[in-house]
Amino acid sequence: MSRQEAGTRKTRIKDAAADFLEKRRIAVTGVSREASDHGSNVVYGRLRDRGYEVFAVNPNAEEVEGDTSYADLASIPGGVKAVVIATRPETAMQTMRECTELSIGHVWMHRGPGPGSVSEEAAEYGRQHGITVIDGGCPCMFGPTADTGHKAMCLVLKLTGNVPRKV
Repeated sequence: MSRQEAGTRKTRIKDAAADFLEKRRIAVTGVSREASDHGSNVVYGRLRDRGYEVFAVNPNAEEVEGDTSYADLASIPGGVKAVVIATRPETAMQTMRECTELSIGHVWMHRGPGPGSVSEEAAEYGRQHGITVIDGGCPCMFGPTADTGHKAMCLVLKLTGNVPRKV
């Protein structure tokens, strides 16, 4: 990200995360039907356990962790207010376009120590279309979904740039 792009970001990550987590209907893309320790499954389970109305999105599964899985965001009855993208970065643009079409205003691109699901192109596209995009980190690092391990990881990943300081 260039300095000019970073300069346009004004909201602190803590505030953007709180705003995201105020949305009670959240979709998580990339939830695996098998790997319960997969990053997207961890986020999905944590949100569900904390009382969120959370929806798994996986076009290759009818059920994930005992819950209905949806092929895409448009298939979720009643829609959602926010989306966690936890797929490969090359599929993030497709999801971001769908968020734009469905007027979903908040997207979190999951990212831990590796490249995660962040696509700079998709993040920029989302911002240009009025979506608040958190491009890095994990919802489990903040607010009511946080745990000690994720909080510690958040501090370290802020130093490496994998958690943005501002969005």
